[in-house]
Amino acid sequence: MSHLPVHGTWEPVPAARWEDAFLSGNGHHGALVFGDPNDDRVIVTQHTLVRPNGSEHARPPRLAAELRALQDRMLAGDLTAAEGFTDDRPLQWVQPFHPAFQIRLRRPAAPVRGYRRAVDFATGEATAACADWSSRVFVSRADDVIVQEVAAADLVVTLDHRLPGAPPGLGVGHGALLTPEGALLSLRARYPDSDHAYTGVTLVAAFGGNAELVPPGVRVTGAGPVLLLTRVRRHTGELDVDAEGRELRDLLGSGERPYGGLLGRHLARHRTAYQRVTLDLGADPADRALPGSALLDRPHSTALPERLFAAGRYHLLSSSGLFPPRLTGLWTGDWNTAWSGAFTTDANLNLQTASAVTAALPEVTEAHASLIHRQLPDWQDNARSVFGARGVVAPAHTDGESGLSYHFSREYPLHLWTAGADWLLKPLADHDETRGAQDPRTAAVLAEIATFYEDFLTRTDADGHLVVVPSYSPENRPANASRGALNAAMDLSAARHALHTAARYHPERAPAWRALADRLPPHRTNADGALAEWAWPGLDDTYDHRHLSHLYGVWPLDQINPYDTPELAAAAHRALELRGAENHSAHGHLHHALIAARLGDADRVGHALREVLAGDFFHASLMSAHYPHRDVYNADAAHTLPAVLIEMLVQSTPDRLVLLPAVPDACRQGELRGVRTRFGAEIDLSWSPDGARAVVRPGRTHRIELRTSAGAEPLDLVAGEDRVLTLGPR
Repeated sequence: MSHLPVHGTWEPVPAARWEDAFLSGNGHHGALVFGDPNDDRVIVTQHTLVRPNGSEHARPPRLAAELRALQDRMLAGDLTAAEGFTDDRPLQWVQPFHPAFQIRLRRPAAPVRGYRRAVDFATGEATAACADWSSRVFVSRADDVIVQEVAAADLVVTLDHRLPGAPPGLGVGHGALLTPEGALLSLRARYPDSDHAYTGVTLVAAFGGNAELVPPGVRVTGAGPVLLLTRVRRHTGELDVDAEGRELRDLLGSGERPYGGLLGRHLARHRTAYQRVTLDLGADPADRALPGSALLDRPHSTALPERLFAAGRYHLLSSSGLFPPRLTGLWTGDWNTAWSGAFTTDANLNLQTASAVTAALPEVTEAHASLIHRQLPDWQDNARSVFGARGVVAPAHTDGESGLSYHFSREYPLHLWTAGADWLLKPLADHDETRGAQDPRTAAVLAEIATFYEDFLTRTDADGHLVVVPSYSPENRPANASRGALNAAMDLSAARHALHTAARYHPERAPAWRALADRLPPHRTNADGALAEWAWPGLDDTYDHRHLSHLYGVWPLDQINPYDTPELAAAAHRALELRGAENHSAHGHLHHALIAARLGDADRVGHALREVLAGDFFHASLMSAHYPHRDVYNADAAHTLPAVLIEMLVQSTPDRLVLLPAVPDACRQGELRGVRTRFGAEIDLSWSPDGARAVVRPGRTHRIELRTSAGAEPLDLVAGEDRVLTLGPR
């Protein structure tokens, strides 16, 4: 039994469902590993695999010429006017993410004895073994290849595209060629009615054995471990399979056991990143030893959040590279991915990546930045087309190829949402604060956002305040008006934050941008004493909703907090109390927990965590679902949970450190090591009912405010000099 947290999970039986398959990934390629000795399957995914559905030609609506008239009507009191601000197109989904194929590995049926499968979060290896068979799989961050080594006396390997939901018109072609080391297998699939295709290539190295073609695959007998190297490319025209094979062959090197060398190069990147931050909740060693499926049946054991913290960081890292995580991370076993398996930027992507900066995963932040920077021309088109403005407006959904705002309808007028760019840039600005340097790419995008507000924020109310009109609070609506409304609290917070942040990066333009921000209206407190979701007078709140967009100023921003704005914080807390869970989506519960942590409400954090831990949200793979009872494969809970556990223990701004702000009773003791702060320090924290100890390792000299249960005090930090803080009982 382990007296330390377990950095992995295991099961005593193979996965029967793809949702329970163990996961590996490098942010480009992904693998779902079933671990069945007699008929093993590894489902291959790749971040760029999206199925053409016509939306690749879609454009944002050309509505700019109608904007002034719409604003006039709304300012005159027409609260349904925005329903007509559309070109009447039907809702169009972005291109859906899908799996590539499965690698099938069959051997003659044999009894299975002494079976165990596992995934090691520190290495990224998914392993499975029984008495006379073993397999290990990882996806290399160094070589961008799926690596599998199988020990079996007789093995047939094929590439099989037949996965749930595969379109009947998919044009599939197989290739199999004997090579000096074994065989080269390929599978090309051309999308129906499209010139786009994808091709997977697998090199089968049968060291010391015999390879025989059994189309469309290969049979290997008498070998030592068989090594498979797999890559997938999305392309137009034809892919040069021979060239792909040569690249894979070069990875073998000159030795007979190349697996170790490939793994070593991968570990230098993966293990280094994974081990930067750890959480120990002092869990029962017997619970730590349980397989994941059994541990999930013990939602009150601290071993569960401990393991899910580790799994969440592992899956977040593994799904981030070319892109940040999709709604399904980097994995799916079904072509019919819910909500197209998109990057959804009005809560889901934002929540999933919430721990990237504090949990020391710059790999995730860079992947996030990569998505933003490659789409900036599309964001500019959105601003011009819908609002007639310079600058940028981010889409609420993207497939990774297009950043254009074409996914909207009257029911969900997502094309009206202007706060997305600020939310997407927030972690990049946080990353810059953490490292103490400004990325010029981030500076450039911030200037684009501020420029948009210069052009868009031109209308005023009777008091001279600027009005955000039209304004959309994802994905809610006022009780007495259309979804397209005025002065959504999120839009006010985002505009204010974007202008002030851009001003810090561009001091030469700071006076004008700060003056513009100062003209925005304050938040409104409604008759229930709650921060209103719309600051425009007369718009009534709708409380039962999964999104908490109106509390954006609390989290992820720090505009509203108990220390600087206590009255607004109290109104925000009242709004949180009144918020319903609607459909009990995982992202709603964990978003609630993050806001509660910022407001210092440990009981509410604990309640939200219990809803998720006891709600049957997690598969045996420790990947999560969108709804209770493991309904709809979705990475929101898996990737967001680490952020909640960190926020309840440590919070920071560039000038403040808050220790143990909202620790639930269920987490009475523990140790969190390696978290980063926005004032450039690394922190190790241990706590118990008797007190706490924090070691602060500053990277730069700075005076900050320290907040604990005992109150506030200044803390002087000197670069390179550790500060040890001792706290009394809470």
